[in-house]
Amino acid sequence: MASEGTSTVPRMGSFKRALLGYRRDEVDAAISTHHAWVEAMECQTDDAEARARIAAEATARAEAEAASLSGMVIEREREIRSLGERLREANERHERSIASLHAVSERLEEIEAQARGQATRIRMKALREAVEVSRRTRELAEVHESAANGAGKAGESTEAALGQLFEGLVEMEIGPLGDFSQLVGFEDAVERLGASEISVERFSEGRATVSMHLDEPVELLRELEENAPFEFNIRRTADERLVLDVDEDQDPEQRAA
Repeated sequence: MASEGTSTVPRMGSFKRALLGYRRDEVDAAISTHHAWVEAMECQTDDAEARARIAAEATARAEAEAASLSGMVIEREREIRSLGERLREANERHERSIASLHAVSERLEEIEAQARGQATRIRMKALREAVEVSRRTRELAEVHESAANGAGKAGESTEAALGQLFEGLVEMEIGPLGDFSQLVGFEDAVERLGASEISVERFSEGRATVSMHLDEPVELLRELEENAPFEFNIRRTADERLVLDVDEDQDPEQRAA
């Protein structure tokens, strides 16, 4: 049977035959050559096995390093996913914080606008009260001045005022009133005199400001003296604006009537 490839076994030489067989020295030389070749093959085999072991160890180390690197890659991917999730949560918290800050800012602006409006209303109220105090002070000064002119002159002035005719739009301040029912009774008395468009413009600290329209000339104060549910004193009749002071010394039952 023919062998495949080139044989590495040295060919045996042709031994010359001697009288009793082959020549011993040639056989010994052939055996020595064969032993040397076997030893060479064994050395090559040992060297190949050593190289194979080294290659196997290198392969094992490479596989171990590859496995370690693979584990590191997997761990890094896990950390990257975790960081991505935390970043997404941080972005969501940031967006919620921005929305909350926006809502708080809008609420603060609304409160500031309300505070400005309230402050404006307080200032306007204080201004109106200051104007009212100034007006009342001026009227009281006028009362004291007219009182200083003497009782006789006051009586003449009162009689002249009672006979004065009023027509058109008239504004009248009266007080102090004990309760709201007195104001209602006074409005009824004014209405019986033929006045129209009667309205209460202001009612504060027991004093009321009433406006009315008289279609024809009327001795308004004389008629009120006879028909009003309480007695009063005339303080002012100028500029189509009347100021009447209710007599606080009259009997309470008479005032309630």
